[in-house]
Amino acid sequence: MSALRILIYSHAFAPQVGGVETYVMLLAKGLAQGVGAGKDDPQVTVATPTPAGGNNDAALPFRVVRQPGLGRLFHLIREADVVHLAGPSFLPMMFGLLLKRPVVVEHSGYQAVCPNGLLLDERTKTICPGHFMARNYSECLRCNAANVSWGMSLAMLLLTFPRRWMCGKVARNVVPTAHVGGRVALPRTFTIYHGVAQPPALQRSEKECLVSLVCFAYVGRLVSEKGLNLLVESARRLNAAGCTFSLKFIGDGPERGALEKLVQQWGLCDQTFFAGNATGEALADLIRDVTALVMPSICEETAGLAAIEQMMRGRLVIASNVGGLGEVVGEAGLLFPPGNARALAECMKRVLDNPELAHQLGNKARQRALSLFQQDRMVAEHLAIYRQVLGGSGASPEAHGAVARPLHSPER
Repeated sequence: MSALRILIYSHAFAPQVGGVETYVMLLAKGLAQGVGAGKDDPQVTVATPTPAGGNNDAALPFRVVRQPGLGRLFHLIREADVVHLAGPSFLPMMFGLLLKRPVVVEHSGYQAVCPNGLLLDERTKTICPGHFMARNYSECLRCNAANVSWGMSLAMLLLTFPRRWMCGKVARNVVPTAHVGGRVALPRTFTIYHGVAQPPALQRSEKECLVSLVCFAYVGRLVSEKGLNLLVESARRLNAAGCTFSLKFIGDGPERGALEKLVQQWGLCDQTFFAGNATGEALADLIRDVTALVMPSICEETAGLAAIEQMMRGRLVIASNVGGLGEVVGEAGLLFPPGNARALAECMKRVLDNPELAHQLGNKARQRALSLFQQDRMVAEHLAIYRQVLGGSGASPEAHGAVARPLHSPER
């Protein structure tokens, strides 16, 4: 049997840092290394407009095609057995449908139901009730005109119609949480949780360090929809109450300057550290003394890969109970209403009053991650999807744990 040729297209990829970049790397590596492949070991190609920068693509177990022109992209799609899109990218999806290739779209955002892809009202920085799906298109226009020109806002709105239509025609839609599936409401949708490699659990020395000094950390992009000002506000409340702790921001983004000013304004400089972007061993070193990861998002996170990674390490996650983030964390962490700084401060205070709680819930988080968020499981479920759309034999996606959910009736 000839090798299964899988093309993964991702608008964002390494060396950029983010949730999409991470899951695409994990999926491509797992597929290329033959997890669950059987007799049809896949040949994996990742196509991306992201330039290589300092990334050593030759060291990866799959081929990377950077910044392909339209002709090259068309050829790559034509030569593939299955086309996997990390997000409903317009041109690759159109090419795949024109060439009648099996297209699998992974929805790591809400581009199929929202012109800005975030389901976030840019005027108020609050969760959108779903204006596009409710046909309140004037609200969509006004929302995005808060950030871009009216012409650009109109273009974003108009492109959402054919994008959604094409998503209804692809072979399969894949979502990282059931919440996202309910929001995008597309036919032939399967839920496949993100998976990460299994690191060792926290060592005893690390646990002792966490008891002696409580450290809260955020890991990810420093952007407004992550609600990071809430974390600083909560730290201010705790500091005013005489609590002793440290705070880390690991990552970078356009909100860093504003956050640093807020930290200075509220007298939190001595206990707050901005580390910038970090991956691999550098990230492991930075989180070694972290007691709890805090994810105060005000937008509907699709999954929260940073939460999954720290849960797998056996670390407590304190998170907004919003979107797929609450679904991922479940009862293995501490949840609070999105946008509520007082409630977040109360969660953090529980840890400060009882550091052992971080260990108890951290152990629970690791067990949940081992059960639901293993990389091998994610890869096997995707491979089952690919085989199914090709009409091949083998176990169904459901047999591997992927869930086909009859969601809202899709638009005709």
